[in-house]
Parts: sequence; C-alpha cells; structure tokens
Amino acid sequence: MVPFALTIFLSAFLLFQIQPIAAKMILPWFGGGASVWSACMVFFQMALLLGYLYAHWLHEKLTAHRQAIVHSSLLLLSLVALPIGANPSWKGVSMAQPALGVVGVLALMVGLPYLLLSTTGPLLQAWYGRTHAGAMPYRLYALSNVASMLALVSYPFLVEPHWTVRWQGWIWSAGYVVFASVCAWTAWRSARGEAVAVARQSDAEARPGWSISLLWIALASCASILLLAITRHVTQDVAPVPFLWLLPLSLYLLSFIICFEAPRLYYRPLFLTALPLALGGVGWILDDGSGSLEMLVTALSAALFVVCMVCHGEMVRRKPGARHLTKFYLMMSVGGALGGLFVGLLAPMIFNAYLEFPIGLALCAALWLVVLWGDLRRWLRLAALALVVAYGVWLWQIGAYYVEDYHKVVRNFYSQLRVEEYQDKQVGPMRSLLHGRIYHGEQGMSEAWRRRPTAYYCPDSGVGRALLATQGQGARRIGVVGLGCGTLAAYGQKGDTMRIYEINPQMVDLARTEFTYLKDSAASIEMVMGDGRLMLERDGRQEFDVLALDAFSGDSIPTHLVTLEAIGSYLRQVRPGGILAVHITNSHLDLDPVIAAAAAHYGLTALLYRYKPPKDDLVCRRSNWALLMTREAAAHLPPALAGGEAMLPKPGFRPWTDDYSNLFQILK
Repeated sequence: MVPFALTIFLSAFLLFQIQPIAAKMILPWFGGGASVWSACMVFFQMALLLGYLYAHWLHEKLTAHRQAIVHSSLLLLSLVALPIGANPSWKGVSMAQPALGVVGVLALMVGLPYLLLSTTGPLLQAWYGRTHAGAMPYRLYALSNVASMLALVSYPFLVEPHWTVRWQGWIWSAGYVVFASVCAWTAWRSARGEAVAVARQSDAEARPGWSISLLWIALASCASILLLAITRHVTQDVAPVPFLWLLPLSLYLLSFIICFEAPRLYYRPLFLTALPLALGGVGWILDDGSGSLEMLVTALSAALFVVCMVCHGEMVRRKPGARHLTKFYLMMSVGGALGGLFVGLLAPMIFNAYLEFPIGLALCAALWLVVLWGDLRRWLRLAALALVVAYGVWLWQIGAYYVEDYHKVVRNFYSQLRVEEYQDKQVGPMRSLLHGRIYHGEQGMSEAWRRRPTAYYCPDSGVGRALLATQGQGARRIGVVGLGCGTLAAYGQKGDTMRIYEINPQMVDLARTEFTYLKDSAASIEMVMGDGRLMLERDGRQEFDVLALDAFSGDSIPTHLVTLEAIGSYLRQVRPGGILAVHITNSHLDLDPVIAAAAAHYGLTALLYRYKPPKDDLVCRRSNWALLMTREAAAHLPPALAGGEAMLPKPGFRPWTDDYSNLFQILK
C-alpha cells in the first residue's frame, strides 16, 4: 500500500497547495476582488472534472499495461510546464470577459500539471482495488483529503509568511517532479501486479443507475455552491486573501476526511437534525446582515461544515464498490463543477443580485427532504415538506430584498452595485451607491447640495484637505484610482484635468447616469478603463499634483494596490512635491503599517488624517486617509494640511511586495 499512499498524498498536497499560489500570482491582474477567487475555483473544479473523466476512461477502456504507458507519457509531457509562474505578458488579458480570462491564464500556467494531479486519487484507488483482493480503496481518498487539508492549513501559516510567491512556485515545481516520478513508478508497479481474478470478480457488481448518479451530482453541487457563496460573502467585506479563501475550503475537505475515513462519525440523526438549524441560521444572517466579523465568519463556517457533512455523508452511504468507484468520483466532480460554474460564471451574467446564495440554501433544504423521505412517516413527510416550502418562501423574500426598494441594481464579474434613493428631512433627495454593505459615495440631488463632496471625501477629510491645499496654484492634474459615484470630481476647477481609472464599466455607467458629480465638474474628465495599477504602469508620465487611491472592494483595498511595487508605480506618476493620497478606512484591517513601511522604503513622509464628523453633520462619514509626500513638501505644509499624524514604520513589520503579503500582520 505504501507506493499508492505516497503517490496519493503527494498529489493531493500539491493539488491544493497550487490553488492559493496560482490565485495569488494572478490576483492583481483582474482587479484583486473576491470574484477572482470564485473564477479560480471554476477552473480548479473544471480541471478536476476533466481529470476524473480521464481516470474513468483510462480505467474502463485500457488494459493495465496501456494505462501505465499513457499516464507515464503524460506525466513526462507535463514537466515542460515547469517551473510554474505567471507570465507578465498575460497581464490584462480578456478584461472584457475577466472570468474567462482567469480560466485561460490558469490553463496556460498550470493546466496540464493540475489535470494530472487531479487524476491521481480515483486512478490509483482503482489500481489498488484491482491489484489487492478485499482492499478498501476509499481509505486512500480519506488520506488524500488529509494531505489536502495539510496543504491548505500550512499555506497561510507556514508558506505565505516565509516565502515569496516566486519561491513558492519553484518549491512547488520541485515537488511536482518528485510526484511525477513516484506516480510513474506506481503505474508500472500496478500494471505488473494486476490481479485478474479480482478484476473479474468485481465485474459482476451492479453498475450504478442514473437515479443514484443524479443524487450524487445534486449533493456535490449543493456543497460546492454553498462553499463558493459563503467564501464570496466573507471575502467581499474583508479582503480576497488566501486565509479567508482557505478556511471554508478546509472545512469542506474536513467533512470529506470524516465521511470517508470514519463514516461512523457521520451520525446521521444528529447532522440531519442540525441541518435545518444551520440553514435557518444562515438565512437569518442574510436577512439581518448585522453582527461582528468574528460572529459572521464563525456562524457561516459552522453552517458550511454541517451542510458538507450531510452532503458528503449521504454520498458515502451510497458509494459503490471498488469496480465502479471511478464513476462515483466522476459524478461527484460533475456536481462540484456544476456548482462552480453556476456561482463563478453563470450567476454574475444572469442575476443582478447574489441570488446564488439563497438558491444554494433552497437546494440544500430540498435535498434534505429527499434523503429523509424514505425514513419518515406520512405525517412527518407532510411536516417536513411544509417546512421546506416555508423556508423557500423566506429565501425568496430575502432575494427580493436584495433588489427591492432600490433605485437601480446591477451586477457583473466585479460586484453588485445598488443605487439607493431616499428623502432626507434637511438635505432633501439623496442617492447612495452601495457595494455589499459598504457605501461607495453619496450625493444630495437638490441644486443646493449636488455639487458638495460627501461621505469619505468631505473637505475636512484627508483627500479633501489635499485637494483644497492645491487649489489656486494654476491648472492641476488630478489622478483618481477608483471612481465610486464620482464625488472627487466636485473638487475640480476650471482648467483642471481629472484622470480617473476604473475597472468596472457598470460603475462608470452609474456615475454618469444616476449621479451628477462628473457632469457638474468644472474640470476636464478623462476616463481610463482597466485596473488602476496596470493602467498607471502603461500610461505615459502624468505629473499629477494629487493622485488619490480609492479602489475599494467591499470593505477592503485589494492588496496588490498597496505593495511596494504598486506604490512605486504611483509615485512615478506624481510630480515632484505632489501628493499621493491613500484611503485606508477599514473595519477589519489596519493598513497603517503597510503604508508607513512603503513610505519609509521610498524615503517619503506619510501623514495620517483621521476624520470623525460632528454628530450634526448630515452627509460626511468617518474616514482615514494617508498622504504621502517628499520630506521637503512635508516640511512646508500649507495650512489646509496642518494637524496630520506622522506614520512611523512598525518595528519588525515586513513591507508588502507583489511576492509577499501577510493578512495576519494587519488584522484588527
């Protein structure tokens, strides 16, 4: 069993270690938002499906000797892709269809190695079952999930804090060479030791029918949908970083380990009773929307674990014998891929709200009823059916809440945006732009208020002070990364040029049609579509007097926008003596040491402006802005910039780079 176990352990570890490595490599190229991870998961699940399909075909159609020849040849061919890495020439590819761009880049980067890693589990279990009479190959699947869990847990705690992404790619590539060698050796060893009698005996086993196959697919789809929906829900309002990607995925894998290795721990009465409570708790979270980050993550993680235990536990209860295990894994991967496609690709195109979450919950409730149906008495069936219908109605109302009472709701790959319109007793008609629970700008629509900057951009905020301090110095060039509803355009004066970088075309449409800051501005507005950092790197010298970085994604600034390389690219576009303003307001992350370290690296002074509006202020919000400038400029501050707090480097803090960032350093 040792060669089989070693090969499966290596393959599973590498399979799940490459996911955060590859995603982190390409995250900056597609806006750095939570949706990038969802698109990455679509690729990983589709590659897994292809791998399982290949394993099923190889096991069913070829002799053991030919299986060894084909698989060894592909392993040798896959070495051409090493070392894995993101080619800079791929930056900005397919920005018109970013989800497809993510899938395409990953296919070029890790496609064949990942595909072959994904075949290993079912293929080697089939070989083991064929060559070992009376063996339990499903235990090898539990071992693969243990290795997957180790890969996920080790990444944020051991790998990410100590090695750059480039080194991670090299170390992973070396591990893949070892795996390919061991796997080829195991293939030939298995071919030589084929137990024909065992294979013939297992041929008599009944082939699984379509009804059980469809149930396998449905159970796997449900778990996959909720995995991705909960991951997006958590990362949208914090940060799209590996730790928050991997926590839900680790719980997902833990349920596999328990159900396959120790199926008795799936105590069916307990988990089937806990499932309605878990689904009700998630529904309450979606309906209420309040609570601390810790409560939110804990509750959603617990609910996901219960859901996955039920889905995977019910699959294991219905698993076939060794002869047909490749079909079982194939159906399971079909379900996972369908769930990933639904959440990662289809939902952003057909829904204007995050309806995949309540749909996944409704599917889970329906499957709960299906697996229980045969065990219930008639009156209990009616009661359970009524409960599921009532839950579905509640979820429908929650889904309707996502869009009702809003002036306009739109969604694409990057986000869901909602325009809220309401009447304020003193200001009059108001409009707000929201992404999730976070405001991206507000505007009073009356003639008296429509040209006033509001929210995080009021005159006493850090960016407001910077823009007011530079007025009266002639025509200015002002850069803005992240449009929002266009509030900063209110500071534009005649003769000024304001160049705005925005990745989301729907954001531009809303700023132009639902708000008036852009058209009311006295400045000349230049709109540049694309990721702000990439576009600034490609731009000619702009000589900005002020460059404002305000690219929110939920309640987070994408990490690739605050690395040393990113700050360096911004500074190259700021004139000598100009100001780089960085918006660092955040409920969960303390970005002060990140910005202070970058300023110290470039020999700049960083001043922090904390603004808390008075209670009677009707339109301004609390904000933190960091202003970076030369030491000479800081020594001769205009009165408008008086009172800034010097940001000093935190002892022992390692500056963030494109190759290195660590969320644990800045959690509040």
